Amino acid sequence: MNQLRDSYQNKRIFLTGHTGFKGAWLVQWLHQLGAVVKGYALKADEPSLFHAMEGESLCQSVEGDIRDAQKLRQELHDFAPDFVFHLAAQSLVRESYKNTLYTYETNTLGTANLLEALKGLSKKCTVVIITTDKVYENLERPDPYVETDRLGGYDPYSASKACTEIIANSYRLGFFHPNTYDQHQVAIATARAGNVIGGGDWAVDRLIPDIVRGLEREEPIVLRCPSAVRPWQHVLEPLYGYLLLGLQLQASPVRFGEGWNFGPEISDNLTVEEVVQRSLKVWGSGRYEVQATGDNFHEANLLRLDIEKAKQKLGWLPVFSADTAIEKTIAWYRDHLRGISSARELVSRDIRLYTQLLEQRSNQGLRA
Repeated sequence: MNQLRDSYQNKRIFLTGHTGFKGAWLVQWLHQLGAVVKGYALKADEPSLFHAMEGESLCQSVEGDIRDAQKLRQELHDFAPDFVFHLAAQSLVRESYKNTLYTYETNTLGTANLLEALKGLSKKCTVVIITTDKVYENLERPDPYVETDRLGGYDPYSASKACTEIIANSYRLGFFHPNTYDQHQVAIATARAGNVIGGGDWAVDRLIPDIVRGLEREEPIVLRCPSAVRPWQHVLEPLYGYLLLGLQLQASPVRFGEGWNFGPEISDNLTVEEVVQRSLKVWGSGRYEVQATGDNFHEANLLRLDIEKAKQKLGWLPVFSADTAIEKTIAWYRDHLRGISSARELVSRDIRLYTQLLEQRSNQGLRA
């Protein structure tokens, strides 16, 4: 953690998608590290974790569309960042079927706009592009996907994120090649995270928010695909990976300028039904039922990530087990809905716990 603080304290961080679920958590963590953050994103949908934790007081918040190339470039150059974390995206699979062109425009053209805006910066800049575990051509195989596996995508969201990876690699090789880093001083890497859970996510068609809404209303939780297996992980796990990747990339752009997987241990990959059952156990009540959706939207049934590369080369490891991740997530919502603590206090509490466990593990080799 001292390494993170030394790397990000007083550094200028340009963060796209800062009003989203993961973005809000990252704003708080960067604030605690002493960074100077400028966020660029659309106005947050309500209910919003960013607004609930008064995120405007933690960063310079700019409302803007990632598809607006001119405004994006102006805001980026005016700020002159040391680091860029690109989280802005349309991130829902089922929504990508309903708003397909918007999904492609945001996730592909939006990323190209950001990378194009990096041209002409007058200082060294380290860039981490966030994609997803769904960038791989999913063959429904039991073996976990490694970073060199073929990219692809059945649904528009997955395909758009695979395109994002290709666009990022094209800019990395065509305009910001690691071998000529001393000339352009821009380093680019991509991060592919698993299914992220944590307090403050209120999105539609995401499992944990659906669970919490059902529990709050005392209604049955409806499951579309109970047997689907996903690499579930607490939001702080990939965020730590992004931060660690950023500082390593800054120190060694040639070695770390590539794609990276961040997910749970294979033993912690769970089915949708298992996540629901464990969530209800933590909450202490609730019920669920399985219902067909009535549509023909395809979603992959099996997806696992191989995280050995991040372990071996970055020194990154999952801190929370699946049970701990679920327990911390459901406890966050329970305490928030009961008015025990504010959203910001709950986010800060979990970050403090996570960093304490990181330090403990570093000193003693322990895992939560």
